[in-house]
Amino acid sequence: MAGAGARLYRGLEGLFAVYKPPGTSWNVVRDTVETNLLKGMNSAPPPAPRLQVRFLPASSALPDGSKELTLTAVRVPVLADHPLVTGPQFRGVKVGAGHRLDVPSSGVLVLGVGRGNRLLTELYNCHLSRDYTLHGQFGRATEDFSPTGRLIERTTYGHITRDKLEKVLAVIQGTHQRALLTYSGVDLQTQEAYDLAVKGLLRPMDKSPPLITGLRCLSYDPPDFTLEVQCLNETQKYLRKLVHEVGLELRSAAVCCGVRRTRDGPFTLQHALPHQRWTLAHVTQAVREAAGAVRDTLDREGA
Repeated sequence: MAGAGARLYRGLEGLFAVYKPPGTSWNVVRDTVETNLLKGMNSAPPPAPRLQVRFLPASSALPDGSKELTLTAVRVPVLADHPLVTGPQFRGVKVGAGHRLDVPSSGVLVLGVGRGNRLLTELYNCHLSRDYTLHGQFGRATEDFSPTGRLIERTTYGHITRDKLEKVLAVIQGTHQRALLTYSGVDLQTQEAYDLAVKGLLRPMDKSPPLITGLRCLSYDPPDFTLEVQCLNETQKYLRKLVHEVGLELRSAAVCCGVRRTRDGPFTLQHALPHQRWTLAHVTQAVREAAGAVRDTLDREGA
């Protein structure tokens, strides 16, 4: 790689976030971004071709009417360097994805380019929490906890108040916080455990089940409700099941109508590029703007 294209690629190496719409697979999003980046880089002016010396024949008339053949040295471009011969400057760019989102979910999806893929691994090893908003609806239960799944039960929900809902959420959060202390591997009686808990830096040492570090109700308009969740090691299927379990605890049933990730580590919805901005220029700017926050996060978490 040389020239303007190489400079563009170096400016891309890092992390950025895009907004994954619902109904689209994460790998389709990644492939679309990758295609757009390749188009942008290959539209840059190609490097100047090499020059070679060629001896070109020429004839000139002599006074006696005869012709003299001479060779003239000229510098001409190497045809092997012509774009029609070499093809595109870039034939591939490595774009990796961080914590993935399943097809029905939407929200922040972190991607890495080039050496940025190593940063994805470092962020993963930090066990950073992620934020979601979950949209639920009381009154029915389905086989896969989603509104499109096979209906298995209908229930009443008139007895559910916001106060009762918030009490159930507090119990669930308390249970998970005690589990987080267990999986963090620190002595619960030490000052270290207290300091980490106050700063919100308790992390599971190894693989652990999904852990809820924060859970609250954002809105309640029966039968609809919206929850905000901070969690670790989650899957979107687990979060749908969480909504189902909230319904059971309230002696009713509930389905999860929407899962949206609003934060993944240092990346929030504010940083997530919408589909119209999955271009070389916008991604380059996003990588540059995110570099400081990523570096600070890795330093703070001790990666």
